[in-house]
Amino acid sequence: LARMPDEQKTVVAGREFWVGHWHGHEVVAVLSRIGKVAAATTATTLIERFGVTRIVFTGVAGGLAPEVRVGDVVVAREFIQHDMDASPLFPKYEVPLSGLRKFQTDQGMTALLAACAQNALPAVKVHTGLVISGDQFVSSAADCLRLQTALPEAMAVEMEGAALAQVCRDFGVPLAVVRTISDRADDDAHTDFSKFVQDVASHYSVTIVSAFLKQFPKG
Repeated sequence: LARMPDEQKTVVAGREFWVGHWHGHEVVAVLSRIGKVAAATTATTLIERFGVTRIVFTGVAGGLAPEVRVGDVVVAREFIQHDMDASPLFPKYEVPLSGLRKFQTDQGMTALLAACAQNALPAVKVHTGLVISGDQFVSSAADCLRLQTALPEAMAVEMEGAALAQVCRDFGVPLAVVRTISDRADDDAHTDFSKFVQDVASHYSVTIVSAFLKQFPKG
């Protein structure tokens, strides 16, 4: 909000939506809240009430792939809901009536977001790939190993992205997602989580999104 000098607040569905400008773009900034349903509600409101035509989501995640470390950045190319299982009616991970288990982000926005992350934070390792989402804060070595075994291509795990990707696909709205790795989704995942968000992830988010908006075409 400090980067949006003309922001104005509108409260919808118990959420504060801040409408303003950043690097010449009209922007609506909002806290998604935690979990897939909350994130879906927020995304739907952005599209239906505020008429947004693109969504960029930023936050933190737990690292899953061996090469993804705390302090790294992951830009999502696709999402799976790791807790979606309507079998035997539908294949595991497939969202019923969609025919899909994976939901893609927008290729162009994702490529630009990854490039901006690397250029704006040259000392930080940036990964791109599959991110998985579920209504669970993964914070045990056993759960981490279970997800790594079930979905070995997953780079990171979090609680909102796949829901956003599903909503954006339904509405035809391009989506890009960047996450800072706050933990390794293991028994130490809860340690200093809030401090990491304040001291590291928030700085990364502002830096990356600012660089992205500078490069993204206006209009």
